[in-house]
Amino acid sequence: MSKEARMRATINQKLTEMGERERLKELLRAKLTECGWKDQMKAHCKEVIKEKGLEHVTVEDLVVEITPKGRALVPDSVKKELLHRIRAFLAQHATV
Repeated sequence: MSKEARMRATINQKLTEMGERERLKELLRAKLTECGWKDQMKAHCKEVIKEKGLEHVTVEDLVVEITPKGRALVPDSVKKELLHRIRAFLAQHATV
């Protein structure tokens, strides 16, 4: 395991143990709903299903199809806020 992978695993473990990961997930859900991302993704899913036909789309296909657009549509302000919160958490718990 590379040094970066170990560091990432340690940070994830710390976030999970202290409950911060769940708080960040809740914040992300709220921000994405607030900015209309959730509605945009729902509409995109409907478009994909309509194009391909309900019988010809699996959940896995849908995930593969919508993931790139979903990531691209997350506003930079939301990404920055999450990154700021993670950095603040790590600064406060700097034993990582």
